[in-house]
Amino acid sequence: MNAPDTAPVPQTGRDARAAARSGRHRGQTAGMAPGFVQGNLVILPERWAFDFLRFCVRNPRPCPVIGVGEPGDPGIPALGADIDLRSDVPRYRVWRDGALTDEPHDIAGLWRDDLVAFVLGCSFSFEEALVSAGLRLRHVDSGRNVSMYRTSLPTEPAGPFRGPTVVSMRPFRPADALRAAQITARFPSVHGAPIHIGDPAAIGIRDLGAPDYGDAVEIEPGETPVFWACGVTPQAALQAAGVDFCITHAPGCMLVTDRLNAEFAAL
Repeated sequence: MNAPDTAPVPQTGRDARAAARSGRHRGQTAGMAPGFVQGNLVILPERWAFDFLRFCVRNPRPCPVIGVGEPGDPGIPALGADIDLRSDVPRYRVWRDGALTDEPHDIAGLWRDDLVAFVLGCSFSFEEALVSAGLRLRHVDSGRNVSMYRTSLPTEPAGPFRGPTVVSMRPFRPADALRAAQITARFPSVHGAPIHIGDPAAIGIRDLGAPDYGDAVEIEPGETPVFWACGVTPQAALQAAGVDFCITHAPGCMLVTDRLNAEFAAL
């Protein structure tokens, strides 16, 4: 059996999915398949699907929907002809009654005819534009997952779904933070502009060195933290709702699609 994470970095969405499907890649996907849209994944029973869709519509910054599957169908052709959501994510999370119970690499044995899949835009997609503009991303440079935090900013409820907004953080010098905000504002389908810049305590984050998800990164002298709405937000809402069964991606382990980031840039 091939050891994970030893092969060359996949350069297309299809390559990234093949690496996950075969077990060659089990880790986070930041920096993989440059130019291709990455997505957060939520899979839940059809009886919960309409309320979850309403939750996403009411909270478009953290939950921008870019694809929805048919009940029982593990594919989303609009995002990639050969996508198989049962195997194409490096690592999943399984939730039962709002509690995390497992983190498998394949969910074929858990698939059901009543499951509906949602793919939400991911900030990894706008990172290409940041890098192209000459902005360095410390988590990518250091091979780490992006830092993610639960905040005191509430989401707008829909049915049983509610909870805090989760954010991802990237440190920049002030001038670069402004450029990053301007660049990412062109990508509303993948979270858009930052929702906060500066003092983390103002949005309820006590310690940047202890992220709720992902990995901590250093903030160097003269840098300021910049926070974007994050697609892990639904995981907090699923916990609050106590959904009897659902599956998500593990934070940082995204579905890499065949859609191009350029398609999602606002004109």
